[in-house]
Amino acid sequence: MSRRYDCSDPLERTKGIADAVSAVRRGELVVLPTDTVYGIGADAFTPSAVTALLDAKGRGRDIPSPVLVGSVRAAQALVDDLGTYGQDLIDEFWPGALTIVCRANTTLAWDLGDTKGTVAIRMPLHQLALELLKETGPMAVSSANRSGAAPSRTTEEAETQLGDSVSVYLDDGPSGDDMPSSIVDLTGAVPRLLRAGAIPEERLREVCGVLLSDEDDPAPEPPAAEPAENRKDAERAPESPQNGRPPEPEPDVKAPASAERTDTEKDAPPADR
Repeated sequence: MSRRYDCSDPLERTKGIADAVSAVRRGELVVLPTDTVYGIGADAFTPSAVTALLDAKGRGRDIPSPVLVGSVRAAQALVDDLGTYGQDLIDEFWPGALTIVCRANTTLAWDLGDTKGTVAIRMPLHQLALELLKETGPMAVSSANRSGAAPSRTTEEAETQLGDSVSVYLDDGPSGDDMPSSIVDLTGAVPRLLRAGAIPEERLREVCGVLLSDEDDPAPEPPAAEPAENRKDAERAPESPQNGRPPEPEPDVKAPASAERTDTEKDAPPADR
């Protein structure tokens, strides 16, 4: 049976966070507010919990959830390398609506889905979310909605879609923003914008200097002998940042990978914010 807490009341907030922490440690699911949209979260290091999260959303392992963290130190422990610009981006935009995709620390025992060895991480700018994350540790968090449906900006919307698959709903009023997080892939030599979001591309370029995007990729030319009427434009299917492209558009995210998509990142299918 799901439990819902009105976190505008100090006593309810304290009870709700404590219950959510216990639920996460038991491998159960919780819905939490973020600075983008509401997210559905699970312990990132409990494979059965991550599987339950994907099942609750109705999506497969090919679209892993991003990971939300409560501190920069926690994020650094999850990655193998932040790349040339990772720390600068963190210093400038965290906590906030920026998801970074990095090579995952290969010593970690977790299973976020088909991540291709990467992880999408974000530190949200939301006090309640940060309080929870500092108690639970890194959480796999995706937008609190069924795949293909609109992201939830209230716990009522989340509960309508997710029902009793979630143990604890933390209600902190309507989410502050319906813009997804921006997603930047740092796994290559040059940062690449996987999804435009709450942070303008110009601001990201101010930090990175150079920032690639899908628009920078030249369209492949068809074989010269191929009849024009048989040519078809290649379309990229929405995938997670771990696959080099953004996830459903989460809460964060709108976007990618394994974290908060919110991320959060509107849904075609819904992005992680």
